[in-house]
Amino acid sequence: MVRTYLPGVLAMATIVVASNILVQFLFGQWLTWGAFTYPFAFLVTDLMNRMYGASAARRVIFVGFIVGVICSLIGTQIQGEFGPLVTLRIAIGSGTAFLVAQLIDVSIFSALKNGKWWRAPLASSIVGSTLDTALFFTIAFSAALIFLEPANDVSWANEALPILGFGPVAPLWVSLAVADWGVKLTLALIALVPFKALVTRWQKQQSA
Repeated sequence: MVRTYLPGVLAMATIVVASNILVQFLFGQWLTWGAFTYPFAFLVTDLMNRMYGASAARRVIFVGFIVGVICSLIGTQIQGEFGPLVTLRIAIGSGTAFLVAQLIDVSIFSALKNGKWWRAPLASSIVGSTLDTALFFTIAFSAALIFLEPANDVSWANEALPILGFGPVAPLWVSLAVADWGVKLTLALIALVPFKALVTRWQKQQSA
């Protein structure tokens, strides 16, 4: 890996590891602490894309994917109160969602990077975050995909409840997905601040 990319690689690896750990701890009724760290993976991808191009961003993504796979493999060997911390469906959902969403993020960012400075990171993060949430929760918990891991009981995630406690009735995992998506969208907006600051600093260094 080119040394120039090292900060991005380390940042992505740190976010992935931290999110895999923090996802084990609940925050309120619908979220885990991991929901607040994982979205910054999109910030790292967008920074790498802006500074070094799409190829560099994809390299960092693949490092994050490999780290995530390792974390999942470790999680399958750790027994929690209700079985392994990471089931096969969660592992498949996590890896698929990360890789697809991040690569789509790169494509959208690259297509919009010559426009207003905020358009590319915001649009790519929103689309990527939406895909990430939809893919992960559907693969990991939907009853329609029970064939992926028949021995894994996901009936708890398919209990019919009002969405977020007050909306229309839907499986519990839909509420979890909506809450997670809301955090991702919020952080996509917040991340514009460090994105702008870091890119501006980098540009000044390049012109010095």
